[in-house]
Formats: sequence, structure tokens, C-alpha cells
Amino acid sequence: MRLERIQYENFKNHHLSTFGPSEGINLIYGPNGSGKTSILEGIHYCALTKGFLSLTDSECTSFFTDYFLLRSNFYDASGYHIDVKITYQKQQDKQIFVNNSEIRPFSSHIGKVPCITFSPPEISIVTGSPCERRRFIDNAISQLDRRYLDDLLSYRRVLQQRNALLAQLYQKNTIPSTTLALWTETLSRLAASIVYVRIRFIADFFYQFRNLYQQLSINEEPVLIYRSSLGKISEDISVDLLYNRFLEKFEETKNLEILRAQTMSGPHRDDVLFLINGKEIKKYGSQGQLRTFLIALKLSQHRCFYEANSEKPICLLDDIFSELDASRTAEIFSILETCGQVVITSVEKKDQTNVTVFSVESLKNKKL
Repeated sequence: MRLERIQYENFKNHHLSTFGPSEGINLIYGPNGSGKTSILEGIHYCALTKGFLSLTDSECTSFFTDYFLLRSNFYDASGYHIDVKITYQKQQDKQIFVNNSEIRPFSSHIGKVPCITFSPPEISIVTGSPCERRRFIDNAISQLDRRYLDDLLSYRRVLQQRNALLAQLYQKNTIPSTTLALWTETLSRLAASIVYVRIRFIADFFYQFRNLYQQLSINEEPVLIYRSSLGKISEDISVDLLYNRFLEKFEETKNLEILRAQTMSGPHRDDVLFLINGKEIKKYGSQGQLRTFLIALKLSQHRCFYEANSEKPICLLDDIFSELDASRTAEIFSILETCGQVVITSVEKKDQTNVTVFSVESLKNKKL
């Protein structure tokens, strides 16, 4: 996948900017607060319908304006063009147009323009709560598997309905109803499908991840472990067996779930443990190890997508080289040369071969 051009109008601190990157590695440099990250944010919007820093749409409008506009042109490995336009006005819903046709729901666009990001706040994937790691896994799989995304969205809706019913049963102090059994059956089927795909994805993902991590950190042995609310699960478990185990689990915890008015088991409660040499990295890892681990996660996601679809995702890497030594920086550049189109931000201009360099100021007040 390649971005040919993107135009920004009233997007964060870009009143009117245009960026036309090369096919390989692109470096955008400039001081902090100059709009480098906003360039990446706009590309991510056009690829995945939202920013990667979890900002709301209204927070992405420039000061003293009430709208923003993004226009972008992509083409895939086969040469097929994908034109994306995103408009947002305060007090109105965001609109997304792909090849001049408005799309609804926005999730239907996910996977059409594959995109991998790295930004310093994403270190929470390694160091933060389980929901951060679940989000990483879900986002990675959703760009590969449309059915998984549909199941995930359905699971969240059913979970909300089941939790509401549990709260009603607690408040009214009534015995569980047949309605609860119906929601539980539906939730169990979706949960089994989601966990089944996650386990298989992590097995394939780990093969890529281990090789990449050891290329960046010699003599360190990484391990990824999927921790399920069902307890220990073998990699060769079937969907049907997972479904039956979820039904059994919900039956065991039914009364306690009513008392707490919440569903206590399921993929929304699961985690992925990250270990280095047998120790959990978020507890014992150095800053350099944590950052290297995150970079390896992201680059492994890129390789998994390419192997599955013969399409290289666009890489958006925000301030990737801070806190890394020269040898690791050189190794990462070497890996990035195989990744297709890459856009990197940096506070400093870097003298590196095979890199197209842009000053962020050169992109502003520019319309092609």
C-alpha cells in the first residue's frame, strides 16, 4: 500500500498542508509542537477512520475553526486507487467518502488501507493494563480478518445487553430468566470465535516477533502467553470446545455475576503476557527494552499482514528513535528498508541513505 498524496485543511495545527511521500522511507523533521505528529495522524484517519492518539474529532480541528477536511490518494500493490475524503464539522457527524461514495458503517473501511503505527504513548501496550494489549491484538487482527471485526463489534453489543440484564436481576432480586440464558448462549458463541482467532494469531505472530526481537536484542528470549479467563487453553483447542467451556463457566459464576451486575469471563477479561528471559517485561524491563519490545511488536504486525495478504501496510512511526542507541537505530533502519512505504518523524534531520527528508515547515501552506 502506498500513499500518493494527502491534503490537510484546518487539521490540528495545519491550516493548509500537503504531503506527497516517496515509496520508501520518508523522514519529517522539525521541533516539538510543529505539526509532525499531526501529519501521521491525518494519514491514520484516512486509513483507519480515526487518529492513533485517541483524540476526538473535535479535538483535531484547528483553533478558531469548526471543521477539518482530509483528502488522500492511495494505491495498492495491484495499482488499484483508493481515494479517501474525511470531513468533520462541529455539531455534525463525521463523513467519510471512499472513491466518491460515502461509507457506513466506518468499520467497513478497516483493512482497505492497511496501516501500522508507532508512537511513544503506545508504550502502554507493554507497560499498561490488559485492555491496552487486548486493543493491540484486536486492531492487528481486525485489519486482517473482517469476520473477526464483525464478531468483536457484536460481542461488545451483546456484552452490554447482558450486563444490563444482570443489573436488572440484581435490583429486582429475581431468579435468572430464560432471557439471560439466551444472551449467555449468544455471548458464549461469539467469545469462542474471538478467543479461537486470537490464540491462532498469537501463535503465528510470535514466530515473526521472536525473530525480529532477537535481531534487535541478541541473547534475549521473548515469550508471548495468552491468558484467558477460562484458565489454561491449548493452542489446538476447537471453537466448539471453547463454546462449551464458556457455557460451563457462565453457569458456574451466574449467581456471582448477578451480585456484581457484570460479566466476569470472556475475551474482554483476557490478557497477553510479555516475557523476556522468563520475566515479565513490564515489571523488570529497562526503558530501552520496553521500547525495543514495542517496536518489534509493530514490525511483526507489518510482516504478518504482508504474509497474509501480499500487501505491505504503510508504516507511521512517531519519534521512534529516541532512547535507542546507534546500533539499534541502524538495525531498525535496515529492517524498515524492507517494509515498503514508511513515514518517520524526528526532532532532528538524520543523515541516512535511502531516506527522503522533509522539513515539516515545507509542507505547510502548500496545496498541489
